[in-house]
Amino acid sequence: MSDFSPVINFIKERFSKKEFISLHEPLFIGNERKYVLDAIDSTFVSSVGEYVNRFEKMIAEVAGTKYAIAIVNGTAALHISLILADVKQEDEVLTQALTFIATANAISYIGAKPIFIDVDGDTMGMSPQKLKLFLAEFAEKRNDGFCYNKLSGKRIKACVPMHTFGFPCRIDELVDICDEWNIALIEDAAESIGSYYKGKHTGSFGLMGTFSFNGNKTITCGGGGALVTNNESIAKHAKHLTTQAKIPHAWEFKHDQIGYNYRMPNLNAAMACAQIEQLQNFVAKKRELALSYQLFFKSINISFVTEPENAKANYWLNCILLKNNEERDSFLKVTNENGVMTRPAWTLMNKLSMFSDCQTDGLQNSKLIESRLVNIPSSVKI
Repeated sequence: MSDFSPVINFIKERFSKKEFISLHEPLFIGNERKYVLDAIDSTFVSSVGEYVNRFEKMIAEVAGTKYAIAIVNGTAALHISLILADVKQEDEVLTQALTFIATANAISYIGAKPIFIDVDGDTMGMSPQKLKLFLAEFAEKRNDGFCYNKLSGKRIKACVPMHTFGFPCRIDELVDICDEWNIALIEDAAESIGSYYKGKHTGSFGLMGTFSFNGNKTITCGGGGALVTNNESIAKHAKHLTTQAKIPHAWEFKHDQIGYNYRMPNLNAAMACAQIEQLQNFVAKKRELALSYQLFFKSINISFVTEPENAKANYWLNCILLKNNEERDSFLKVTNENGVMTRPAWTLMNKLSMFSDCQTDGLQNSKLIESRLVNIPSSVKI
């Protein structure tokens, strides 16, 4: 397709002919101002306050988990979850190359090394079949009960699949595979608040799940993240570590291990609570937008990415697949020059210099998606 003007016109009609249409902008139409002002008036604006506690209860309820810990951002949530999963320096962590860099960065903070497994074409998340094949070829269980990479000799301690652009991956199958190999599974659910797989919310399948509430997410509090789990000891340890590992005392400053200043401030939590109140409405509106896109792109013979089988996606970022890399680049150029913000998929992690020596399984589907995918405007429309 050489003329993309019908696409540009359709998107501009959907977003009321704005001069510039963002990829995903926040929407504040509820109690955000009220709750933030209340937090200010309370003088509890840092990591202690009623909104932090309320936020944790609300996120646990959304995710369907017993516990949730408020974290300063999604990257920090991933970092602390890897620590809680006992990932050590020189360990290896299975993840996907088609992801935002935070996933690989968090692994690197510990001194561990990513191994990049291919994704399924329909979910864009880690492929259970590819993971199974990789482990069958390269992994072995040793007498200590842990899984090791026969090629590097290093322990494979964790697996971090991501629910890409809000589309759930085949997470139940991944959990079963990791359980078989004694590998801790942590869900990078940063983009998938409001998404479900086989009736369960993303983030609730693995040992832990992590969310992001960055400014461009389905719901936002500027920054912010969360760690969810059904494991009580992990939840208690997460709260301890994210509050500088301080032992509670009326006045003394005692710390029993290296901790992190990772708790979400009450100001952010106040905004987050107001946003969570609107989550169902926001997701419903985003799904309406996705349906209109689906029908339109079908009429002009461009492939629009729809939720995979057994999934209910939040359609955080709507995606289309162009025929090839050249058509993708042409589409990106024309749309952005005409005031419609579009973006390609992330550069595959193994193509970045700091991860270029990481082991991969060939990444056939990941390469194909990277060369063809474009994200189009996906803000909530009211």
